[in-house]
Amino acid sequence: MEEKEKVEPKAIQDYYPDSFAWCYGCGRLNEKGLHFRTVWDGEGTLTRFLPRPEHIAVPGFTYGGLIASLIDCHSTGSASLALYRARGHEPGDEAPVPRFVTASLKVDFLKPTPLGVLLEVRGEMKSLGERKVVVESKLYADGILTVTGEVVAVLMPENFGSSSS
Repeated sequence: MEEKEKVEPKAIQDYYPDSFAWCYGCGRLNEKGLHFRTVWDGEGTLTRFLPRPEHIAVPGFTYGGLIASLIDCHSTGSASLALYRARGHEPGDEAPVPRFVTASLKVDFLKPTPLGVLLEVRGEMKSLGERKVVVESKLYADGILTVTGEVVAVLMPENFGSSSS
C-alpha cells in the first residue's frame, strides 16, 4: 500500500491580496521574509516556525523580537481567519480575504524560548467584531509554554495604500 504524502493546508496568508502580501513576518511575496503561516486547528489557530541559527538572542535562545513578530503575525492571520469564517467562508473560497493590522501588541515572556526547536503558536479569539478582533496567542517550544500575547487587530481599510488624486 502506498503511503500518502501529507499535504500542508494552505495558510490564510496564501490568500492575502498581492498588494498586502509583503510583510517581513508573514508576507508570501517577501523573498527574504520569515513566511509565518497561520491555519485553523480545530476551533483555534496554529502557526509553526523553526527559528534559524541567526535568530539567536544569546547562545541557545531565540531573539525576543522574532517571538514578538511571530505573535503579531499569527494573531493578525488568526483575525483574518476568524472574520472570514464568521462571514461564511473558508480559505480557498473565492471571496476576498479580510486583512488585519495590529492596533495593540502585548507580549509576556514567561521563560526563555530555546533556539533550534519547533515553535507552535496557538490562537484563540477573545472577541470578534466586524472591524476589530482580539486574539490571545500562546507560544510553545517543545510543548512548553514560554510566551503569551494579546493582539488587538483592526480591519485594514479596503482603499489603504491606493493613491487618490
